[in-house]
Amino acid sequence: MSSNFGKPIDAQKPSVVSPAAAAIISLVVPGLGQVLAGSFRKGLVLLASLTSIVALWYWRVRLVGRLEPTFPQAVSKSFYLQPILLVVAIGMIVTYLWIAYDAYVTAKRAQTTSGFVVWTLILFLFFFLGWQIGDIRPVALVRDAQDAGPFMMRILWPWDRAISRPEELLTGTVKVQTPCVEPVPELPQEVAGEPYISVTPTCGDLSKQSEATGTTLTLTGRNFAPNAETEIWWQDDMGNEFRQRQAGEYITVMTDENGAFAIDIIMPYRTIPQSDTREFALWELQARQVASLGAAEPSAELLISIEKMVETIFLGMMSTFFGIILSVPISFLAARNLMSTSWITLVIYYVVRAILNIIRSIEPLIWAVIAIIVVGLGPFAGIVALTVHTIASLGKLYSEAIESIDPGPIEAIQATGANWLQTVMFAVVPQIIPPFVSFTIYRWDINVRMSTVIGLVGGGGIGFVLIQWIRLLDYKAAGIAVWFIALTVTILDYVSAEIRARFV
Repeated sequence: MSSNFGKPIDAQKPSVVSPAAAAIISLVVPGLGQVLAGSFRKGLVLLASLTSIVALWYWRVRLVGRLEPTFPQAVSKSFYLQPILLVVAIGMIVTYLWIAYDAYVTAKRAQTTSGFVVWTLILFLFFFLGWQIGDIRPVALVRDAQDAGPFMMRILWPWDRAISRPEELLTGTVKVQTPCVEPVPELPQEVAGEPYISVTPTCGDLSKQSEATGTTLTLTGRNFAPNAETEIWWQDDMGNEFRQRQAGEYITVMTDENGAFAIDIIMPYRTIPQSDTREFALWELQARQVASLGAAEPSAELLISIEKMVETIFLGMMSTFFGIILSVPISFLAARNLMSTSWITLVIYYVVRAILNIIRSIEPLIWAVIAIIVVGLGPFAGIVALTVHTIASLGKLYSEAIESIDPGPIEAIQATGANWLQTVMFAVVPQIIPPFVSFTIYRWDINVRMSTVIGLVGGGGIGFVLIQWIRLLDYKAAGIAVWFIALTVTILDYVSAEIRARFV
């Protein structure tokens, strides 16, 4: 049998049927003709491949045409909505016929390219199915890429968000009561040189939901900074603040050259909790103006990113450290050349390898979720998850390094009458130090990068705040975290290269 690369996969046995019979049999059961023609593996792989393609095509047709009552109608609809499924259907027919032709050629022992063609057809069919299942849309990618431009720019250059300047506010306040019941609030006393606002009337009714039906208030102010924008804010008597909108826009007013202003506003809509049974509420109306900005200082997002990045580095380091300690002894138990001396040690070998395979097959994210259930949210859960996965991964890599060592020193040591432990110490350990160091550094790099992902499910590290900022659409803060991740991985790559150059 020949693969699509022309290399022998298995020796072809004599055919038990004629070429014509092999072709006809493959028309009934694709691949069976090749089996009877002596290419057992080739026939089974062709049968499994074409069966998988047909099953996948049927699933996608049913999914696209799920609202149609009959299968032919579902096929017609799926071909209309997803023309690539029509291409796959034509390809399946061509592949089916070509498999029959290949069975004829295989039974005839003719040297042709039929095998290469049939494998190429199968690969293309899987590719087209993958294109449809993956919902790949290059046109949409190109068309919509410009819409993502502003968001990407915030991530690629977020450094204006890394610096903050404390704001010094000029604020004037006045009390407003709702509804109008006696006694109504009095206007505040004016202090010379201090921002002052007054409102007429000092009571009124709130707007109803989606309707600006509240009382119109005339707000005047003075002693503010001249020719500057002033924002209008409200605060209820429970301390909740919100900036007022009117006609869908935030209300702002510009002061004149004397720092004074006057504006009419409508009392806003505000939901009052049902548990609040008071007949009236006392509001505070505020006019705020930024007077000056303080000295530049690191923003809260920058400080959080630094803190969480340090936590991420140590999360990866500690999980690697614990993983090394536990995986080294396990690796010797998982090395076949060391554990094949008796049936007892061989059983231990198979058990250890099976456990390592099971643990390694479960992604660190799943282990993180399990660890969070046990120890709760935080970096400890991330360390536990990465340590478990590191033990399985390094255990496998270390054991394979042990299995590939030169058996000469082992035989020489054993010839002197050394026991198992002495053989490991003097014949195995000196040979495995370089690959162990290389695998350890590589795993440390993986753990640091994985620790950023572990945080997405609550396992600590910078990934935890990164996913929060993305969900809040705070792309500049997310950009700071992404930059720290990229810089840290780059530095660790340089450090690991230096360590590897010294020890490997």
